[in-house]
Amino acid sequence: MKRIVYALLLMVTSHVTAQLTVKPEVLPQKPVSNTYFETTLNDPYQYLEDLNDPTVITWMKDNTNYSTSVLNNISGKQELFNRMKSLIERQSASISFLNIADDGTYYYVKRVPGEEIGKLYKRKGYKGKETLFFDPTQYKKEEGKIYTISDISPNIKGDKIAVSISANGSENPDILIFKNTGEQYKETLELASDVSWDLSGERFFYIKLNSADIKDVNRQIYISNYIHNVGTSQSEDQTYFSKADYATLNVDKAEYPLVIYIEETDKNILLPLSVDKDLKAFVSEPNVKAKWKPLLKKEDNVIMVDANETDLYLLTYNNAPNYKIVRLSNSNPVFSEAKTVVKESKDEIITNFELTKEGMYYATVKNGVEAHVYFLRHNSTSSEELKLPFTAGRADLSARGSKFSEIWVNLSGWTSPDKRYLYNPETKTFVFQPLSTPVEYPELENLIAKEVMVKSHDGVMVPVSIIYNKNMKMNGENSAVIYSYGAYGISTEPFFSPITLAYATYGGVLVVPHVRGGGELGDAWHKAGQKLNKPNTWKDGIAAAEYVIDQGYTNPNKLSIFGGSAGGIFVGRAITERPDLFVAASPMVGAMNTVRMEESPNGPVNTPEFGTVSDPEEFKGLLEMDSYHHLKAGTDYPAMLITAGMNDPRVIAWEPSKFAAKMQHDNSGEAPILLQVNFEGGHGGRTTLTQRLNDFSNLFSFFYWQSGHPDFQAKEPLKN
Repeated sequence: MKRIVYALLLMVTSHVTAQLTVKPEVLPQKPVSNTYFETTLNDPYQYLEDLNDPTVITWMKDNTNYSTSVLNNISGKQELFNRMKSLIERQSASISFLNIADDGTYYYVKRVPGEEIGKLYKRKGYKGKETLFFDPTQYKKEEGKIYTISDISPNIKGDKIAVSISANGSENPDILIFKNTGEQYKETLELASDVSWDLSGERFFYIKLNSADIKDVNRQIYISNYIHNVGTSQSEDQTYFSKADYATLNVDKAEYPLVIYIEETDKNILLPLSVDKDLKAFVSEPNVKAKWKPLLKKEDNVIMVDANETDLYLLTYNNAPNYKIVRLSNSNPVFSEAKTVVKESKDEIITNFELTKEGMYYATVKNGVEAHVYFLRHNSTSSEELKLPFTAGRADLSARGSKFSEIWVNLSGWTSPDKRYLYNPETKTFVFQPLSTPVEYPELENLIAKEVMVKSHDGVMVPVSIIYNKNMKMNGENSAVIYSYGAYGISTEPFFSPITLAYATYGGVLVVPHVRGGGELGDAWHKAGQKLNKPNTWKDGIAAAEYVIDQGYTNPNKLSIFGGSAGGIFVGRAITERPDLFVAASPMVGAMNTVRMEESPNGPVNTPEFGTVSDPEEFKGLLEMDSYHHLKAGTDYPAMLITAGMNDPRVIAWEPSKFAAKMQHDNSGEAPILLQVNFEGGHGGRTTLTQRLNDFSNLFSFFYWQSGHPDFQAKEPLKN
């Protein structure tokens, strides 16, 4: 009933806002200046950082109402929404968060057609009978909030499971605990996440945030790790790692003290985490007050750890930019004595690995788009390549652990739906094991993916993926959109998305430059787009834009660009450096004011990737990547759809809002500069299907409208 009411509410809201509202006035500037070393910066919209100011909130709401009316005035938006929904709901179910307990029980989140969010299910084995285990739509129903499952964690035996849920995208999780029968324990752990069960299965470690207020600058500073005994109140939990331990182990105040119990070694491992991919690790005996011994230093350049009963296996780029896998003895885990078991490849990047009873499987990618999988048997020195069922752009591995033989390979590509296979190393065969009924997409059959290398501003060749209809005319008159991310060493490997591909069904071209800052070409590629090297990220994007224009795919009056979160830097600096190349752009919950980022709760944890204003050289890098400070009055900017989430704990809402306010002030052209703030949402994801589809139908219909597509026109003239 609630889902039906919610759907009706959306329909009513859409109908009411379909009438155009008057464009809000440009927000007044208030002179404020900040001095960093010898540089003084004017910050005329710094007052928008006060999210408790009613004037600020009113301005955000007025802009959101206006942008909603403008977007709903685009003629083809609803049809695009319907097409996206039809494509995504063709699947019998959408499955995520799959966990397989030691007893073979499958726990997973499933959303079926007609539902807005996923529910937790279980079944005994792959072919077992499915039962509904937990329905988040019924949790605290009286509050009227939308709770979504953000993690599930069965204990080792599989007789208990911890479920993390958050409301309205806030990332303020509650942990609920259940018996495997479905009976719920009485306690709820608030602001708790990152569960790791110990061997007993009666208690677990978890991290607790300091505050539910996403505006609280101390929310993520000196956070503690606790031990919870199942069946007791959270108030009785003991700290396992607290503020006093930070200085002892030289842990930074903004790092997350993740504690994991490793069954294979019967040890606890402490991983103080940040956005820095280089792991720092300590080890201690279980079931005692931790006496931590050093295990890994950041200088060891380890990004992934796994173990069996005898050894630790590490994925590292130490003296191997394309990564290698090394092994340490559990009895004497000293990194300097590590033995290499998989050497670095010259042209393939090792992306992940899994241990099984028979050996180790690892996946690689070439040029960011060509996947390979290998198997190294125990006591063997040579790997064998698996012959994959089809050529894939991406290969993800999953296993039950080193005690078991099962290994699953998930394959996908730009135009190939994800397929899950169980591999048998003895017969060297794959068995198709989908988690939902396979579907066909005949309307996508003419889409092809082309992989090219494009010369960037400094002569470096950048891989670029181009997805388009094979019958398209290369006359420069096609609408096109560029998407990329380029941060944290995260690779944008080929992925299948009916939502994104719906854009191409209207004749548009999808362009994905694998820009520096990502990990597509190894650690060196990441470092080449980090801190003072960050300009390579957006300059690689600009090079891709120039390429698709020169090659006749599109022209500047039909080319758009978008990216989210850290990808906001990619978008914001591309359009502030080359506004002439794009007709429209959308930084989605983007990091647009990097100089001020450390003034937000999530800023300090991001300094390893972007830098800190307390360092004079790193400040220069932050200023160069700051889109807000690169806006210039009197510039004709592309049309903009700038989004923010009021419950966003990662990129606080004032960052994109400040950028929107200054662009509205500085823009000399007539293109709309829209700000859309989701007052019930966070950092994207963790939301309803309708909200997600609405976000992307807004995005792509806006781009098509601005590029002059005949199916996407303004029904009424805009009101100024």
